[in-house]
Amino acid sequence: MRGLFSTLIVVLVALMIVTTEAGKNKKEKNKGGKGGSDCAEWRYGNCVANNGDCGPGAREGTCNEQTKKVKCRVPCNWKKEFGADCKYKFGNWGECDTTSSTKSRTGTLQKALFNVDCQQTISVSKPCATKVKNKPKGKKNKGKGN
Repeated sequence: MRGLFSTLIVVLVALMIVTTEAGKNKKEKNKGGKGGSDCAEWRYGNCVANNGDCGPGAREGTCNEQTKKVKCRVPCNWKKEFGADCKYKFGNWGECDTTSSTKSRTGTLQKALFNVDCQQTISVSKPCATKVKNKPKGKKNKGKGN
């Protein structure tokens, strides 16, 4: 009985060592896919939405023979026209053009993420406000006895 118990202990210790070593190998393999590899110049494609033409998505990166996917987001507004990776600094909105009922502003490129090609300057427009927004009156005293 004592021999069986000793054998069982040896088997359990051996199993723990094998499991620990297998876990280390998995961690080392995953490091390469996260950018810890020898590759220094990753090239990334455009962000592609998971569903439809905007929202959460992924972009694929390649370097030599390696590939990896990175999470990203495609904007669901006018910015998707210029790409989610082109960051612009905008000026103030211009006056309302009465013929088109729109106003516009320009932006200059500040940053291009993932080495994407971006336009140096862009112009965006939006409809002019047709109504002047008024603050609701009487909300300050709501709930107070008069």
